[in-house]
Amino acid sequence: MKQLRVPGRPLTLTTRLVAVVVLLVAVTAVAIGTATTIAMRENLDRRLDQDVRAALSRTLEGPGAPRPQAPAGTRDDDFGPGQELGSLSAVLPDDATPRGMVLSEREGRGWVASTALTDEQLAALSGLEGTDRDLRTVRLPGLGTYRVAVADLEGGQVVAGLPLDEVEDTVADLLRLELLATLVGIALAAVAAVVVVRRQLAPLREVAATAHRVAELPLASGEIEMAERVPAGLTDERTEIGQVGSALNAMLDHVESSLAQRHRSEQQVRQFVADASHELRTPLATIAGYTELARRRPETTGTALAKVETESARMTALVEDLLLLARLDSGRPLEREPVDLSRLLLEVVDDARVVDPDHQWRLSLPDAPLTVTGDAARLHQVVTNLLTNARKHTPGGSTVTVTGTPSGFTVHDDGPGFSPELAPRAFERFVRGDVARTRAGGAGLGLSLVEAIVAAHGGTVALASAPGDTTITVTLPR
Repeated sequence: MKQLRVPGRPLTLTTRLVAVVVLLVAVTAVAIGTATTIAMRENLDRRLDQDVRAALSRTLEGPGAPRPQAPAGTRDDDFGPGQELGSLSAVLPDDATPRGMVLSEREGRGWVASTALTDEQLAALSGLEGTDRDLRTVRLPGLGTYRVAVADLEGGQVVAGLPLDEVEDTVADLLRLELLATLVGIALAAVAAVVVVRRQLAPLREVAATAHRVAELPLASGEIEMAERVPAGLTDERTEIGQVGSALNAMLDHVESSLAQRHRSEQQVRQFVADASHELRTPLATIAGYTELARRRPETTGTALAKVETESARMTALVEDLLLLARLDSGRPLEREPVDLSRLLLEVVDDARVVDPDHQWRLSLPDAPLTVTGDAARLHQVVTNLLTNARKHTPGGSTVTVTGTPSGFTVHDDGPGFSPELAPRAFERFVRGDVARTRAGGAGLGLSLVEAIVAAHGGTVALASAPGDTTITVTLPR
């Protein structure tokens, strides 16, 4: 019983390719067989027509050639010697009885036996019409189909012909042979196509197996290590399968880097929450301690309130910084208006001279005023944080130089610089410098705020640090 294909179930690539190959072989075989059969039939018909004309010539030109007015007792030899087995000859006089015969047996050049045509067969020949010596196909009762030629003579017609059975049998044998060859060819083509297609698609199955193995990896959480890759032999982009393998490897590399970045982000969030909790816990514990001290010892109320006020201000500043970072991370837009960067740098450097006269503060500005588009208050905070960071992490007497450029500004100091371990993480949140080089504590959000604010303006921040030579470059869109 024929198995029906499930509706909607897609065919495999192997099945489709094999089907296409088999169909092409079948169409080609049918086309070749049809052309061969037509050519063979035309050749056989042409040769038969030549033989029929030759038979008519032998009938008309032989010794004692028949004439329509010949008497009824004419001998068989009068129809001409050398005729083929099955040849038909007939004389159809206008005013006499028609006669004819079919050669049924022969030996050498003589006729051994012949069969006279019946009246019904002669009547079928008498009804032929057409131009003299034209070839015609006629079906004779009891004899089959004949190809005949008619010669118009004085007083009647002479007909000679040969049977079409041999031609029909030859064509039928050819068709059977072609059908058998086509079926065998289709079967062999199907088997060969299955073998070749499966072998050629084996690399593609290997690529798919790699993808399945990757899909089975637990990628939901944690640090992900994806060692699965398509073998190098299947990544040659000069081939179609190589292009697929190369693209899959590139995708796996991208996914692995994205998962690693996600893991780092999760770790940073966890560390951020832990650090924020720690930073908030310290002032809260201090406030709670001094509140308890004031309750138990009223005479210390003034000192306790002053300390509570200090810690509250510290905690408020920390919360405001965290809130600003959260707003910047969420993509909240900043003010966009022209800012006189030259004046802003001048004001911040003057403030730094007043706050910390122990440092050498220098400012270098070009003759032309520097103007950028952005949020003046946030850019002021950027410069202030950078100078504050330089002041806290360099010893007294250090020189801090602020240089304005058409693309932004730089802050340079000749202090001890960032340690090699700290420099790559300098702009991360809650990252602090070494305690030995830190004169004043902080939450570690200053440089991370700088980077977030500059990024919100569409700019970049770069750090280059070595002992005695630390430069932070801020680039802003003009």
